[in-house]
Amino acid sequence: MYVEDVSPRRTPLIGKRVIFGWELTKEEKLQVLKVDPKKCTGCHQCELWCGTEIASLTKELAEAVVEEPQPVPRVYVEGKKLALQCRHCVEAPCLDACPNGTMRRDPETELVYVHEPTCIACWMCVMVCPFGIINPSPTYKVAIKCDRCRNMGFPICAEVCPTQAITVEPRQDYRKVF
Repeated sequence: MYVEDVSPRRTPLIGKRVIFGWELTKEEKLQVLKVDPKKCTGCHQCELWCGTEIASLTKELAEAVVEEPQPVPRVYVEGKKLALQCRHCVEAPCLDACPNGTMRRDPETELVYVHEPTCIACWMCVMVCPFGIINPSPTYKVAIKCDRCRNMGFPICAEVCPTQAITVEPRQDYRKVF
């Protein structure tokens, strides 16, 4: 069953459809976010909606911007034209550095995520992330990072990007590319 996203809270995707209720194939599960710096305008829409959809209590942008504590996005726009998010490394140093297994890899999607209830705020994952993507939450004392909206079905940042600079693509082992 294909259903167009016509949510009044966000800009619908033009010419794209979102799949609801279907079992994803292994190839669809093993996908990561990629950013085209040539298309990124630095508009911060990905940050706004990530913080709203993932970390906000109300899930409404107008109300999220005045929430206390402020919702913290899992995607960041670095400089003027580059959205940064977790690469879900094949050999993730954060998984090895975590002393109690809070950093985990989903066995189905192979996405790395934080199991927040067990985080002891040691920040080892923050220190070893080669991309500087994992950050300490100042309010909740847990590590926060992009998990590609694993509980939402499709990453909000890719959905709302007005230039389609953020896309969901198959994972590649970059060690083989270079």
